[in-house]
Amino acid sequence: MDLGLLYPTRDRGEADFAELCRRLDPAIGLTFAYPEWGEAADPAAAVREIGAPERLTRAADRFPATPDVVSWACSSCSFTRGLDGARAQARALTGHLGVPASSTSLAYLAALDRLDVGRVALASVYRPDLTAVFAAFLAEAGVTTVHAVSADAGSDRALAAWGPARIFELAEAAGHEDAQAVLLPETALHTTPLLAELETRLGKPVLTATAVTVWDALDRHGDEPVQDDLGTLFSGAAGRRRPSSSSS
Repeated sequence: MDLGLLYPTRDRGEADFAELCRRLDPAIGLTFAYPEWGEAADPAAAVREIGAPERLTRAADRFPATPDVVSWACSSCSFTRGLDGARAQARALTGHLGVPASSTSLAYLAALDRLDVGRVALASVYRPDLTAVFAAFLAEAGVTTVHAVSADAGSDRALAAWGPARIFELAEAAGHEDAQAVLLPETALHTTPLLAELETRLGKPVLTATAVTVWDALDRHGDEPVQDDLGTLFSGAAGRRRPSSSSS
């Protein structure tokens, strides 16, 4: 199976995706393509601009071969367009490539649905206003954010350099007794080696951006990604709830 990921910035979190795919199945082929950033100087406008469906389909033409499934592997560049906008991104990619397509933001919704989770806490690396945009995106899909922390951590280059201690600190700060799961929405973070320990520390599912993106892509392809030591989402314990689609 060949997984194609559209990724916003070269040489950030690709190695984390590669490690997760290798641990799930060494036979998974993984390729990346990079949409072009626009001219917007404002960060919020920039992430909306790069997520324009026409930019994503142009970038998808750079895959060396058409993948079996594709995902727009960026949290903020998909949720800042709202639920309808995220669905439009996926539909554009499916229409252009003829394969199942998703994004990290839609992957979060699919994972929460599979785990039957409706109340979450956000361990956000973003500014508080952008964290609120993600909470609003989740609310559109009926998911309630009961607690959120915002690290306001800056660039994806800085985030890619975060070590385990900083990731654990952020996740633990977001922990809340009313949350059924904790979300870490940032694909530049290297979280694959930490998935089991994160859940041990927080005592509940912890859904990282890398993990949900890969899980959702494999699920949409019709595979059942099950592996020990990668957290609840990959444990197989939740079972298959319903077929996924690029418009859900």
